Amino acid sequence: MENTKKVLFLTGDFAEDYETMVPFQMLLMVGYEVHAVCPNKKKGDTIKTAIHDFEGDQTYSEKPGHNFQLNYSFSDVNPADYAGLVIAGGRAPEYLRLNKEVLDLVRHFAENNKPLAAVCHGIQILTAARVVEGRKLTAYPAVGPEVELAGGTYVAVEATEAVVDGNLVTSPAWPGHPKFIRAFLDVMGAKIELDQPIRLASV
Repeated sequence: MENTKKVLFLTGDFAEDYETMVPFQMLLMVGYEVHAVCPNKKKGDTIKTAIHDFEGDQTYSEKPGHNFQLNYSFSDVNPADYAGLVIAGGRAPEYLRLNKEVLDLVRHFAENNKPLAAVCHGIQILTAARVVEGRKLTAYPAVGPEVELAGGTYVAVEATEAVVDGNLVTSPAWPGHPKFIRAFLDVMGAKIELDQPIRLASV
């Protein structure tokens, strides 16, 4: 990858397990320096994640996930230092969107036209920050009315899809990670070239 840059990754207690673990690891894999943060927590602290799944009920079920260790302190974040922001979904956005610092952070990326990505319920933070007006985006379907109320256009797509509108990348849920992260990398201007095969350690 050319021009390795910093990405800020926002998550919190009871964020969705896959939507925290997978994007974080994928962005590290391609060479970004990723700072995973949560308000009122510091580097080395952990968050509890939750697993959302669909098992025939009218909505998703929720089970305990992994503990995820943060690698940076929220209080040390300077948004000007980051090329892009990714927001995890799950239940965490319900309370994270009540934090003024979180909303100001999101507005920095929106107002400066920096790559901004959110998955599933993470879009609740975008609507609370009032950065979706006039934009096309997707979200977990239950968040669709919030998108419309905030002045955005909700685009209903399959859970495996992603929607891109300029610097904004969104996806309905974790099944969309391949297209979601691919789209985010495109918006970031990432160029990934494997000029040599990946060599695994022999045992």
